[in-house]
Amino acid sequence: MSVTVYIEGGGNGKELRTRCRQGFSEFFRKAGLAGRMPKLVACGAREKAYDRFCSALGRSDEIFIVLLVDSEGPVTENAGPWTHLRERDNWRKPTQATDENAHLMVQCMEAWFFADKETLANYFGNGFNRNALSNQAAVENIARIDIEQGLKNATQQCKPKGRYNKGRHSFAILGQINPEKVIAASPHARQLIAILLNRA
Repeated sequence: MSVTVYIEGGGNGKELRTRCRQGFSEFFRKAGLAGRMPKLVACGAREKAYDRFCSALGRSDEIFIVLLVDSEGPVTENAGPWTHLRERDNWRKPTQATDENAHLMVQCMEAWFFADKETLANYFGNGFNRNALSNQAAVENIARIDIEQGLKNATQQCKPKGRYNKGRHSFAILGQINPEKVIAASPHARQLIAILLNRA
């Protein structure tokens, strides 16, 4: 069965969406999906990702469709993804969908970076202040605002890459981090990879 993943990210520009696909492709390849990669669709805004996912769902029994979006906040323990998305975004679970079709990056994609700070430090190089980042081992418990501010504070003295910028840096970092470390630190990432490996 082929798999298609509709991803929140990549903004409105073609170049950034290409970098989004490349970053996720490299991450998934290193996670064990080399040779059976899903098709990746960078959708920009989360609402567009949901709309495109819903449109694609059910078109073919030969394609397994996945929605991948930021949770944008904490996720209640044991709550399924559709419960979270209904409460936060008022998104209806399509009739054909199950919890295997929707996956969350908790609380945002950048939380995954905190699972592999060594790669993050190597990427930014001189001037990187690792002490500005949360020491919370369970990266899903780090508030989104603390993730964003921590990355900015940790990189404000970095040259030549400069202060962290989502569009400029995020997908390059995603392609370099170690999926094993992310899976160990993020239960939702572990579930995503397990489903993709099972369905690919």
